[in-house]
Amino acid sequence: MENCRTNRLRFRQSRVNWKGAEMANTAASREPVPKGFDPSEIGVAKDGSEEELEAGKLVQFVSFQVGKSEYGIDIMAVREIQGWTSVTALPNTPDYVRGVLNLRGAIVPIFDLRCRFSGKPTEATPLHVVIIVAVENRIMGLLVDAVSDILTINCEQILDVPEVETQVDQRFLSGLITVDDRMVALLEINKLFDVEKLVAQVKGAK
Repeated sequence: MENCRTNRLRFRQSRVNWKGAEMANTAASREPVPKGFDPSEIGVAKDGSEEELEAGKLVQFVSFQVGKSEYGIDIMAVREIQGWTSVTALPNTPDYVRGVLNLRGAIVPIFDLRCRFSGKPTEATPLHVVIIVAVENRIMGLLVDAVSDILTINCEQILDVPEVETQVDQRFLSGLITVDDRMVALLEINKLFDVEKLVAQVKGAK
C-alpha cells in the first residue's frame, strides 16, 4: 500500500484558530448559554460565510486522535479549534451529545466522538480538544482526544473503505489514507450527527 506524501502546514488564521500544540479557550467561548434559548438556534452560525472550495487535485485534512485511532476531516469544514470547556446539558438527547456552548452568540452542540463510535463517554479534561466544524447550514463541535496534524494529499491517494468489520460504521467513512506508517480514516461528518433531529428532540422535551 503506497504511503501518501504529506506536507506539514500551518493553519491559516482566516480558516482555523490554531495555537501551536496548545488549545486556548477564547473569552467568547465561556459565555453562558442563555436560559430558555430557542432550540432552533442550535448549530446556527452567527458570523462568517462559507469559503469557496479550492480548485486542484490536492486536498487538506485535519487529523486527530480518538483513543488509539486516527481520523481526518476536510479542513474546509473546520472553523476553529478549542480546548475542552464545560457545556450546558440538553434534555432528551443521546449520550454522545455532551450539551451546547455559547460561541460568540451561536449555540453550538458538542458531540463526543468516542461515545458515538463505542458508546463509552469521554472522561473529558482540559487536555481534550473540541473541533468546531460547519456542516451545511449548521455548526457543531467534535470532542476528540487531540489534534494531530494537517495532511495535504492528492485526491488519487484516497483509498476506498474495505467491506470489513470496523469499530466505526462504514457509513461514516469516506475513505482511508496512509501517512508514513499509520492509517487515517476520513470521516463524513454530515452523516455522523443529525442536528435537525437533535433540535426536534430538545423541542419535544420542553
